Amino acid sequence: MSASSDSPDPGPGQVPETAPAAPAAPPPRFRLELVARPEDIDELGHVSNITYVRWLQLVATEHSSALGWNSEAYRDLGAVFVVRRHEIDYRAPAYAGERLELSTWVEWWRTASSLRRTEITRLSDGALLASAATLWALVGFEGGRPRRIPDHLRRAFSP
Repeated sequence: MSASSDSPDPGPGQVPETAPAAPAAPPPRFRLELVARPEDIDELGHVSNITYVRWLQLVATEHSSALGWNSEAYRDLGAVFVVRRHEIDYRAPAYAGERLELSTWVEWWRTASSLRRTEITRLSDGALLASAATLWALVGFEGGRPRRIPDHLRRAFSP
């Protein structure tokens, strides 16, 4: 969706009911492999829900950095993306020592926000363990107010 969209961004705690029109080509996916560590495990013996949230943040920042948008680039811009909402569907547990793949992409853009999808799969059998949708908002460092996402930033994440 172009930066000139008249669609308002959803209010706090809301994911829009309808997404902007899908791009012509599917957005490229960024992939990150990791191993579930003993400290990721909760009292039930599997990876904790808190760890999944940490992994969502990790793969998003690694993706951004791989495209040239590291913390220094955001400082230069004077703004940074912050999470407005996470939705996670847990499908199967992960255990210590398992090799996992985190796959993420930006599904759509609005004036000051974007929706990032993430899938977490177990590499040994390809099982989808979790899928997530994260609503991100670009906010200025000074004042913390929403900022329009510049076109050059959007293009970095596009096919």
